[in-house]
Amino acid sequence: MSTSAQTRTIAIVGRPNIGKSALFNRIVGRRVSIVHEECGVTRDRVVCEAVWNEQYFDLIDTGGLGTMDSGSAHDIIMDSTHKQVAVAIEDAAAIIFVVDITTGLVPMDEEVARLLHRANRPVFIAANKTDTPARDEQALEFEKLGFPVFPVSALHNRGIDPLLQAALEKLPAALPRESSIPLRVAVVGRPNSGKSSYINRLLNSERVIVSEIPGTTRDSIEIPFTIGSGPHARHYLLIDTAGINRRTRLSGAVEHYSNLRAEESIESADVVILLMDATEGPKLQDKKLASKIIEAQKGCILAVNKWDLAEEEEVTQTKYEPALRKEMPFLDFAPLLFLSAKSGYNIRRTVEMIDYIADQVQLKLSTGVLNRILQDAVQKNPPPSVNGRPLKIYYATQAGIKPVRVKLFVNNILRATSSYKRYLDHVIRKAFGLEGAPVDLKFVARSRPDIEEKKRKAKK
Repeated sequence: MSTSAQTRTIAIVGRPNIGKSALFNRIVGRRVSIVHEECGVTRDRVVCEAVWNEQYFDLIDTGGLGTMDSGSAHDIIMDSTHKQVAVAIEDAAAIIFVVDITTGLVPMDEEVARLLHRANRPVFIAANKTDTPARDEQALEFEKLGFPVFPVSALHNRGIDPLLQAALEKLPAALPRESSIPLRVAVVGRPNSGKSSYINRLLNSERVIVSEIPGTTRDSIEIPFTIGSGPHARHYLLIDTAGINRRTRLSGAVEHYSNLRAEESIESADVVILLMDATEGPKLQDKKLASKIIEAQKGCILAVNKWDLAEEEEVTQTKYEPALRKEMPFLDFAPLLFLSAKSGYNIRRTVEMIDYIADQVQLKLSTGVLNRILQDAVQKNPPPSVNGRPLKIYYATQAGIKPVRVKLFVNNILRATSSYKRYLDHVIRKAFGLEGAPVDLKFVARSRPDIEEKKRKAKK
């Protein structure tokens, strides 16, 4: 594989439980939490933008590689986690291979090394848990794997800089960055969902730096806030639309302007938090707001507030979530978070999730990886035939972000059934980990000669 078409991406790989995620969080400069932690769901692959010594790049964290077949390339990756790692490796311009000096070189490290040698990518070994200089010599054992070795300690922030400097030198040249534009986060919900209490609690979080600036739109406030500090800081604009109800007298006007205000907030946002009342469950207005979020193609977080009151009624999250998902299946891609604005429960998790979804809505997909995934999807589940003629997918490419837009060149757009579109949407989400991010699939009719000519020009 060639690195010429790769983006500025570094992937972290290795066997399980050796500190890959700890190193990932250390480099990114923040804790990227696992969504749905209460339900035991773990992520196989996480992508976030990182900056190191003023150099920006994408960093991929992967699940642990288990036993692999050493046969043909098609048989190497055995389960879904390994498939996620394969996608990460193919998408990366450089790879950090994490090992553990406390256990020394083990057969599984050798298997991972064989896979990486076949990948034809620059690889750098991070000999993790080298907490003191006295342990540096232990890292030399891993030179047998055939890659440069760097003693590091993710826990103590030791040795990270030389490792990253070596990896960054292998990335493609960086394009000029546009001036930083804050990511817009809208909080929407019914009047009794506790939206104002949630916003007040969120802005008092120790993790957030806030400055209040009145917005130019009447009856709304846009509040800039920052997660983190220094070069790792991430800037957001919270869209707070509280206070409209107090300015109107007629109930009809209240409903009209409330809906209008919510729609405007959703349209102008990059990420939307749909806040619901745990004691009442989803109402018609919640579903209408959800529909608006989908229609506007925005990143979304489902937040169930007043969980302290639900717990008093002995309601459990494991029972509540399936019932909620059944009522709102159209938002099955959005992560769900239970919180309490009153007690502060999970408020910090909300901040982390905002940050996480922000990365997802701006994720850039590798064209090569995208097409390989779609080819596999078509082989596993061939497109249906319309009037005896099947849909043919020639080629796909990403056409934009916020939302993630994918353009698919096909023989006839009328043969792309809604059910097959949903299938491809699910495949792309699963492969790239696009949780909470909208995916917009656009089918374009092209003949095969047109596609072949386009591919030839792209290669030149």
